[in-house]
This record gives sequence, C-alpha cells and structure tokens, in this order.
Amino acid sequence: MNKIVLAFSLLVANIGYSQNSIEWDGTYKLELSDFKSPATQIGDVAMYSLHMPSGIDFSFAMSNVEFMFTKNFNSKVNTVFSQESSSIVAPDIETAESLVNFANYQFDLAELYARKLRKKISEEKGTFSNASFLKPLYDSIQNEFSNRFTLMAKESDLGRNRDLLEKEHALVLEEIQELSQFCKTCKLAKK
Repeated sequence: MNKIVLAFSLLVANIGYSQNSIEWDGTYKLELSDFKSPATQIGDVAMYSLHMPSGIDFSFAMSNVEFMFTKNFNSKVNTVFSQESSSIVAPDIETAESLVNFANYQFDLAELYARKLRKKISEEKGTFSNASFLKPLYDSIQNEFSNRFTLMAKESDLGRNRDLLEKEHALVLEEIQELSQFCKTCKLAKK
C-alpha cells in the first residue's frame, strides 16, 4: 500500500521529541532553567542573545486512502521547545529574565501559528486532496510567523521593552483563545 509521509518544521529542522522537549500546553511557562544549552551564560558578557529553536512540528504517515478521508490533522501539528538546544546569553539576571519573557512570547506565538495551520488545513483539505496542497499552506503560515516574530524581536528589543512585549503577548493569547477549536486535542465540529 502506498504510504504518504510528510514532515515540516517551523524555525527548526527536526526538533524531535525527547525528555528535553517541552510541548506547548497553555499552562507551562518557560523558566531560565529550561535553557540547558552549554552556550547559556549569565554575567561576564557585554551582549545579550536568545537562541530558542522552538516551533511547529507537523508530520504524519498514512496511506493515500486514509489521507483522502482524514479531515482533522490537529493532532499532527505540535508546538515544541527544545531545552538542550536553547540558550540565553545576558550580562545580568534582569536582562536574562527579559529574554525568558520574550521566549514565552515566542512559544505562545508558535502555538498561535500552529492553530492557524490547523485551521487552514481544515478549511482547505478536500476529500480528494493530495498531500501537495499542504506545502503552500505551511509556507504561508511560516512566512506570517517569521514576519511577526522578527518585528516584535526588533520592536521590543528581545523583550527588554516589557510594556510593549506584555501588550503584544496579551494579543497573542487572545488570538489563541479565538482559535480554541484548533487545539492539538480538539475534535472538529461537523459542518
């Protein structure tokens, strides 16, 4: 039987699941201790940076027949944070905490765009669709995510402008709520 195997990742190539990955659940907030890369350093540096390969993992394996009759791909789209690959470099603890706040924003933003991808797939997947229709959807969502993330990184100075970051983060959380029916475990309502 022909098998379709499709895998995408947003922002990272093959995060993979392990005990050092955190899957987005809406309640867990990242902490400084979650940044386990040996590159993490607080103090004795004159710069600051955040390296956080979190993003959307989208993969599935099914036969052509299964693919044709599957409408709900919510469970196939995951938002994950890789602890071992994530690092913070900051001159002091205050700057490090600002970067952690920005990391939480980025993690929630990734979930928002995971939900947007789930919604797009649900709206555009027809019974006789083949897997090739997914790539343009993914590329579009990835572009939107990247643009919004990059703009906020610049405007908030990676979270050092706390007021701006808090305001934008609240908007992201509101948008996640508006797409509540596209959570990973949600079943789609019948039309």
